Amino acid sequence: MFKKILVALDGSDLSEQIIAMVQQFHLQAETTVVLAHVIVNLGADPDIAVDRPQADTETISHQQLEKLQYYQSLLPCQSEIEIVMGEPAEEIIRLANIHQVDLIVMGSRGLTGIKRILQGSVSSQVVEEAPCSVFVVKLK
Repeated sequence: MFKKILVALDGSDLSEQIIAMVQQFHLQAETTVVLAHVIVNLGADPDIAVDRPQADTETISHQQLEKLQYYQSLLPCQSEIEIVMGEPAEEIIRLANIHQVDLIVMGSRGLTGIKRILQGSVSSQVVEEAPCSVFVVKLK
């Protein structure tokens, strides 16, 4: 049984599939799910504290915040929402370490070829560097 699960959501259609997959895990009441949303920070400010850079909820759209809260309401266990700013793979790994999770659940769009080279693969980096197991949901 997983005690703590980090679910990385980016607001895309894949988020719905990820939540549906998490619901299939038959979560126990003792499980805690951390719904994480990373706001990509293209112009990172090195003067911002790197310990735990919290993104202001005003930097996320009201619609996106409502989606996260809706996903949270679908879970049969304790849950919390983490909204952070930075590079997605690094922030997911950082949150996994902070929360000491047993599992990371995230999506993959299955980029190939030049798109994968140019954009990189967040899921590949997380699988490589995560302190725990990673469950990757492929976009259908």
